[in-house]
Amino acid sequence: MKNLDCYYINRATCAIIPIDKEVSEVHELDEVYIVNKSVTDIVDESCKFFGSSYKGRVDGSRKLLNMTYKLPIVIEEFYNLIFFPTCSPRFGHCIWISLNNITKYLKNGKNSLLVFKSDKELDLSISYYSLENQIFRATMLDSMVRKRRNN
Repeated sequence: MKNLDCYYINRATCAIIPIDKEVSEVHELDEVYIVNKSVTDIVDESCKFFGSSYKGRVDGSRKLLNMTYKLPIVIEEFYNLIFFPTCSPRFGHCIWISLNNITKYLKNGKNSLLVFKSDKELDLSISYYSLENQIFRATMLDSMVRKRRNN
């Protein structure tokens, strides 16, 4: 496991998990990194790297989806990097998940199990219903962005 001071979300990023207030674990398809930044900082700096900001992405999602909380966001348009939070991003235990790298999700007792393209599995302590709802919201955002891009 590599330790990094900086990380930008990319096509291989699957999940960003808080370890503590200023340290995150980033799961890629084939790698895991410990990043000396908060989950929020990684998301915001990645948005800025691609020409926007976390706040700008949230405002855009709010307008497109007509929703106000636990919003998925487009980190980057060309590669369609869409991420969604597992709970309110204001909470320190919020995990951000890549919509595009999920192959399936399953109920796992009171938890949910995500399976990514590389067959990597991630057990989440959120209900299946909550996860399914977040995936639905992210898929709606994906659909709206694609339609607007194609028109």
